[in-house]
Amino acid sequence: MNPRIIDEEEQGTRVDRLVTDELEESRSVVQQWVKEGWITVNGDRVKNNYKLQAGDRIDVTIPEDNHEEMTPEEMDLDVRYEDDDVVVIYKPRGMVVHPAPGHARGTLMNGLLHRYPLWQHHPEARAGLIHRLDKDTSGLLIAAKHPEAYEQLSAQMKERKIERKYKAIVHGEVPHETGKIDMPIGRDPHDRQKMAAVRENSKPAVTHFQVLQWWHKYTFVECELETGRMHQIRVHFAEIGHPVAADPKYGRRKTLSLPGQALHAYRLRFEHPVSGEWVEVEAELPEEMQAAIDELNKTS
Repeated sequence: MNPRIIDEEEQGTRVDRLVTDELEESRSVVQQWVKEGWITVNGDRVKNNYKLQAGDRIDVTIPEDNHEEMTPEEMDLDVRYEDDDVVVIYKPRGMVVHPAPGHARGTLMNGLLHRYPLWQHHPEARAGLIHRLDKDTSGLLIAAKHPEAYEQLSAQMKERKIERKYKAIVHGEVPHETGKIDMPIGRDPHDRQKMAAVRENSKPAVTHFQVLQWWHKYTFVECELETGRMHQIRVHFAEIGHPVAADPKYGRRKTLSLPGQALHAYRLRFEHPVSGEWVEVEAELPEEMQAAIDELNKTS
């Protein structure tokens, strides 16, 4: 997590909660880092319950013993765009993006560290990855190839300048052809492994959608993220009564036969960090999701 400045939307959030959500680390690990001074605010040590103010600067130094899992691994990455400054990777369903307990090896980050050894000296930059996808969401991810590009692309992401579009199959027949879901998202107070649309300890979250096709009991939608909260599309569509099909965490028991949620990050559009030109990359649907669509077309 690079040094960053707190904006007005984040004001009032506890420092341990914000870092936990951003790094997807366990709360207890982050709280220990705060106690040991690895996480500072405006250059000073703070307590875990410190409530951040707009303009505060957070610095996070991941302790060396936490870098042991970040092992370079040779793997065949599916590169969809690459130049001297940036690479766009297609992540298949089932691949974890960042090492975590239970997933220390075989992650996209392990592969990027091997392909671009420069990042082995900058563990805080997470191998140049600008954003992330859930394990069972397939699709496109951007990674910078050097620190200057990382800073520029991270700024674009924070300023919501990077266009990220998804395709999803959701339950039910969505009644509106287009729509905007505006619900803040935070940790589910009843289940810390889930996110939920909640008012307290949450962040603004906005998803725009357009219906691509209706079937009996299902709808095919295109979604565009205005914000990028954890599980955002999955939570938003569950909240409006149309959960993503085959979603084991937020979905229905009776659903499509798929190995994970029917959600695919198919399009990225961003300003090149050096040339300033716009880069657009699209990826086809994974085979199992296309097969589900073909079957719905036959039966509806």
